[in-house]
Amino acid sequence: MSGPVRVEIVETAGTVAYGMRGASARWDVDIRLTAGARLWWHGEPFVVSADAAVTRSMTVRMESGCRAALRESLVLGRHGEAGGALQTLTRAWIEDELVLAEDLDLSPEARGGWAVLGSARCLDTVTSLGFRLPEDAQTLQLEGCGSIARRLVHEHHESDLRRLP
Repeated sequence: MSGPVRVEIVETAGTVAYGMRGASARWDVDIRLTAGARLWWHGEPFVVSADAAVTRSMTVRMESGCRAALRESLVLGRHGEAGGALQTLTRAWIEDELVLAEDLDLSPEARGGWAVLGSARCLDTVTSLGFRLPEDAQTLQLEGCGSIARRLVHEHHESDLRRLP
């Protein structure tokens, strides 16, 4: 008998959302893990160029005993740009327990406050579900079984979230 399914997604390049002349785009992911499955997703930068308007959603549903580690790197603007509007919606359940519900408004008028991005233009995140990341000052331990490690940096390469656990 074989063990649980293990999937590792390695993106080979980042994605750029260009200006859309008043239109908008969506990026939706729906993940379902069963039977002790493991998912490691090494996300590359998602760049939101000036005048782009993007909504990104991620839904994760897992059975107990499954694990997921998801890296998401959001970059607002190409070099020298302020970047467009980005809305992110994240929901994660382990069995029937909602362990993560996060909506981020990263539109230009909302993201500059000290409680959002401040002067940073990159938001680099590793989310663990079904296990906890090591505790440190920049890692939020969820009430359910999971963690969020997040870095706010001006340039993506400045983040120390290089590898998933």
